[in-house]
Amino acid sequence: MTRIRNADDQTDRACLVSTDFQSLITHHLSFIIYHLSPIAYHLSFITHHLSLNIMNYLLKNALIINEGKQTKAHVLVQDGLIVKIAALEAEMSVSENCKIIDIDGTYLLPGVIDDQVHFRDPGLTHKADMATESAAAVAGGVCSYMDMPNTIPNALSIEILEDKYKEAAKKSLANYSFYMGVSNANAKEAVKINPREVCGVKVFLGASTGNMLVDDAAALETIFSKAPCLVAVHCEHEPTIQDNLQRYRQQYGDAIPFEAHPKIRSHKACFLSSQYAINLAKKHGTRLHVLHLSTADEIALFNNHKPLREKQITGEVCVHHLWFTDADYKDKQSLIKWNPAIKTARDAKALLQALKDDVLDVIATDHAPHTLAEKQNDYMNAPSGAPMVQHSLVAMLEMSKQGKITIEKVVDKMCHKPAELFRIHKRGYIREGYHADLVVVDPNDSWTVNKDNILYKCGWSPLEGQVFSHKVQYTFVNGHLVYEKGKLYHQNKGQRLLFN
Repeated sequence: MTRIRNADDQTDRACLVSTDFQSLITHHLSFIIYHLSPIAYHLSFITHHLSLNIMNYLLKNALIINEGKQTKAHVLVQDGLIVKIAALEAEMSVSENCKIIDIDGTYLLPGVIDDQVHFRDPGLTHKADMATESAAAVAGGVCSYMDMPNTIPNALSIEILEDKYKEAAKKSLANYSFYMGVSNANAKEAVKINPREVCGVKVFLGASTGNMLVDDAAALETIFSKAPCLVAVHCEHEPTIQDNLQRYRQQYGDAIPFEAHPKIRSHKACFLSSQYAINLAKKHGTRLHVLHLSTADEIALFNNHKPLREKQITGEVCVHHLWFTDADYKDKQSLIKWNPAIKTARDAKALLQALKDDVLDVIATDHAPHTLAEKQNDYMNAPSGAPMVQHSLVAMLEMSKQGKITIEKVVDKMCHKPAELFRIHKRGYIREGYHADLVVVDPNDSWTVNKDNILYKCGWSPLEGQVFSHKVQYTFVNGHLVYEKGKLYHQNKGQRLLFN
């Protein structure tokens, strides 16, 4: 038994805490049972939560932002699920172990689903790990994430992939899935994954951290023609990048200015690679998801002629490609060196419009931390990538406050659409019967990003000094309160995402 102090009433409440071993066993049984029978899965889910004697919650006076509407209601969370969404005038009866939280004056959102993170675990845990980054995630309202395979060892076999799931069951506060990696040599292994248990396979068509570049035509044909699931791609044309890099090295040596990054990893490099991947997907009927689009030019490769559930080819935009522009390299230098590169204000504006028009589909982070010491190297040696998962939601809500995008569209692109695109089982919406992944945000609680409130293991953010008007107050994952006004609760871990 462990006692958790409630921050609001300063009373102790006893909670039965599952051990790491119990979490691991539950993790395996849940997706095996779901694979055999979704009904049995739900029964096991409820039985497991009852055995933990978990707290239930009534969220009173919620202003729910969900499915394109704003609605005032009470929300009852019981046994890990949203069991009732009731009108304000409705009478609500609750059990003795139900905590009532009045959230009047705040927003209630579905938990954010981030389809692209690099939590660096295993093998690169001096930069980040599943425990620290999932804590940062839930503090930022991200309840579920999908992690990339360029860890050490690279996730190029089903055995290595399953090892990552085992670690997440012990460490992760948020729900999780992991992409299977693809190399020039493992295409036949990669297509063996079970699409109900794994979010997708990841193909690097441009070299980036971890050097998992796939440039063998036969391997690509195998993946695109036989993958039983979504194929997610990093699109940059490597020959174009190398030609550009050679010219800049001839001019500057190793002292290339960071302002040259979007010229080296250029518009042309992005467009050529995205065009190639899309043509290959059309040839084979592949479910293709193009990650971190960064140019206005690439938007022409996509359309909104069909609803998302019928699209075979989809696109993601990352927060940093909307928030920063190439003008920021002068001050931020290596701190905003990402691959693909941050481009112009014109590109950022066009990408945002494409999201609003449903030409592009989801907003994610490409959260990719490195130590500050690593980032302080010169251009050739400073790694690409930066942390973002703690600040993605509040950044987009800030853009909403600025009138650039509606709050309903922010929720659509960060919560609803990732769930639809990946066909995630009963998440991404505030609906009765869905998992209670919920975020309470105060729209009038200004705060400044600084090293004292950054939870990333790397300890820094490219947003330091930024004032945000919105602040996450509570985060619930599977009905468990995991974050409350600056306080983390580590007793309950997230679950493996399952896919329909």
